[in-house]
Amino acid sequence: MTTAEQLTQVFYNNFVAYYRSHAAHVNVTGRTFRSDHKMLGGIYERRQAEIDKIAEILRTMDEFMPSSIVDVCENSTIPTDAIEGSADELLEAVMMDLEHLLEDFKLLISIASDEGVEEVSNYAQDQADHLRVPSTVHKCCAA
Repeated sequence: MTTAEQLTQVFYNNFVAYYRSHAAHVNVTGRTFRSDHKMLGGIYERRQAEIDKIAEILRTMDEFMPSSIVDVCENSTIPTDAIEGSADELLEAVMMDLEHLLEDFKLLISIASDEGVEEVSNYAQDQADHLRVPSTVHKCCAA
């Protein structure tokens, strides 16, 4: 797999992770609504911001951003089914999506480094570092 191919896969998975975390944010209910809603808002906002960043990096590589939502859904390796359930179930699903995305970025680091595309490797490292941080999600989903 090339850097551009893995970056495109990251785009697919990031987009789906964004959408699912946004849906969880809007639909979360329960006793801890306020804190869960705020945390999920931060997650979806970060993933949403990365959609444009990943697309711009693809363009610098003379590649195009995927332009079909069907392609995004069909090529994502993060589930595209409905995200629903209790607050704990929503948080667990979002956490799994973020862990999956972390693995995608780790693979991108390796591929980009091997190909000497350091700016992409550095970007992926920044994203991986950020995805390792959400300990609040780990704590709330451990129950």
